Amino acid sequence: MAGRIRDEDVDAVRAAVRIDAVVGEYVQLTNGGGGQLKGLCPFHDEKSASFYVNPSKGVYSCFGCQESGDTLGFVMKIEHLSFVETVERLAPTVGITLRYEGGGYQPGQQKGERTRLLEINKIAAAWFTEQLSSPEAEIGRRFLKERGFEAEAAAHFSLGYAPGGFEHLTRFLRGRGFSDRELLLSGICSEGQRGPMDRFRGRLVWPIRDITGEVVGFGARKLREDDNGPKYLNTPETPLYKKSNVLYGIDLAKKDIAKTGRAVVVEGYTDVMACHLAGVTTAVATCGTAFAEDHIKILRRLLMDTSAYRGEVVFTFDGDAAGQKAALRAFEDDQKFAARTSIAISPGGMDPCELRLAQGDEAVRTLIEHPVPLFLFAIRAAVASHNLETAEGRSAALEQAAPIVARIKDGSIQHDYAVQLAGMVGILDEQFVVRRVNQLARWQRERDQQAARSGVRRQGQQQGQAPAAAAPMRPAYRLNPRDPAQFVERELLKLALQHPVLVAPTFDFYAQDEFPTPPYAAVRAAIAAAGGVEAGAAAPDAWSGLVRAAAPDDGVRGLITELTVEPVRTRRAADAVYAGEFLVKLRLQAVDRRVADCRAHLQRLGPRATPEQLSAVQGELWALQQYGQSLRERGAAAL
Repeated sequence: MAGRIRDEDVDAVRAAVRIDAVVGEYVQLTNGGGGQLKGLCPFHDEKSASFYVNPSKGVYSCFGCQESGDTLGFVMKIEHLSFVETVERLAPTVGITLRYEGGGYQPGQQKGERTRLLEINKIAAAWFTEQLSSPEAEIGRRFLKERGFEAEAAAHFSLGYAPGGFEHLTRFLRGRGFSDRELLLSGICSEGQRGPMDRFRGRLVWPIRDITGEVVGFGARKLREDDNGPKYLNTPETPLYKKSNVLYGIDLAKKDIAKTGRAVVVEGYTDVMACHLAGVTTAVATCGTAFAEDHIKILRRLLMDTSAYRGEVVFTFDGDAAGQKAALRAFEDDQKFAARTSIAISPGGMDPCELRLAQGDEAVRTLIEHPVPLFLFAIRAAVASHNLETAEGRSAALEQAAPIVARIKDGSIQHDYAVQLAGMVGILDEQFVVRRVNQLARWQRERDQQAARSGVRRQGQQQGQAPAAAAPMRPAYRLNPRDPAQFVERELLKLALQHPVLVAPTFDFYAQDEFPTPPYAAVRAAIAAAGGVEAGAAAPDAWSGLVRAAAPDDGVRGLITELTVEPVRTRRAADAVYAGEFLVKLRLQAVDRRVADCRAHLQRLGPRATPEQLSAVQGELWALQQYGQSLRERGAAAL
């Protein structure tokens, strides 16, 4: 019977693993102000950064899709892991050995499925690497040397060799305690007539890693003429390996992609190796599939690809017809990037591996440093497919190329290329071409807007709602950030959660009804239930976790996380003066509401009121007005 991980070990992992380090494996984070970090949300596609991380509190929150939580929750969500698998995955990264209760520790029986599959791949990768030095692997070593890759390069990329035979790796992994079901599920083995057998045989093997560096699959290249399989054989789709979500080399390239603001997309494993060895350390490749939307999302998060930032994505494709087709297919996704997209094609159509072998590292660097804008390549390709010696050919070229120019995002560049298109096609009336491009651009915008509206309607209909609008992510907590009164409540709650020492002990004397907005009143109640801000001031690192634990439901917990990571709205560092301003503002709002209530009460009493009734209400009104005046004049000193 499997035991459970001890609570103190879970708490130790949660405390030891920094959330910014974990999130930073997937998202480029930049300064968001007020001790916060921000980036593009990994859970939904967005054009501006609305994903915030608070390292000191260990939480994250997205103001676009409302996803929020702590370090463990982030890993569970992005990797689709169970709680146990998440703890088991993170514990080794901080040197924590987990202990189990209620059944003893039984390796292999207590670890989650994903953890077991990752172990299989890790062990298999090391085994393949060992085999590369065997006599049988001479053919693989010769293949690498012929392409300019010495032993150091093979070691850097952890290349390996899968020996011939049907059960070498299968028997080895069985001996390490893995079941036949696990071997088949991992994709390392395929089903044979007598059970699992080695999938990769007599091939050179590349381990394929995810963005965190975990081995999730393999790519294997055939070396012998009598191998009747495909030139490259990859791991099939598994719980770990989804080829549409994987970029080979991303684990090595991610830091430099984020640092330089450039990503280079090549076509194969050896091209990635050639680029990195030549100094182009931002190169990645797809694994047996076309570059597609999920790959774009990975790069956008690393590039911090927003409308306010202009990075660059450089594609390299072979110069043959297939390469040109791939380049045009990549252009179809150009609008999904805010970054500039370019294409680099070497003279003679050599790929980076061939270019490095023929002309050296400098030639590879030069190729990448002098790309052509992808839309210019697409325009030239469209024009070149027509006979420009005839009026019919020029007209057809214009009609094929003009929509490409119309799709260029930058208006000034679009106009310039419309003029260039007139020259390419041979139409003397440049303004005629410009007008045609502008007309197509306007139609394209209208179609995009209509498609967006249709998408919103479809989403609402799928959720069983009226087609006019999409369902809100958190319907029970609709807040109005433009309401000045709500802003004061929100800002003071942020101070209480992020900087409790600045508002202690005054905040604890504020009643729940001084927060008239129900969601904020619920957060105020959770703060009180957690011991008040004085408890937070005494233990600031654990404070937000205590408040979340005191929340009555997930909605309030999510709002608490939002308030914990959202920057305080001051250009200077939050201090006692700023906190005092909002303590006064909230109390003044409460006083003003009570003044309005008293005046309304006097009006309802009318001329029939007794002197006693009038005196009581007028006395309270006078006291409130005096207190309000004192708050306005003396500020926090009057509290």
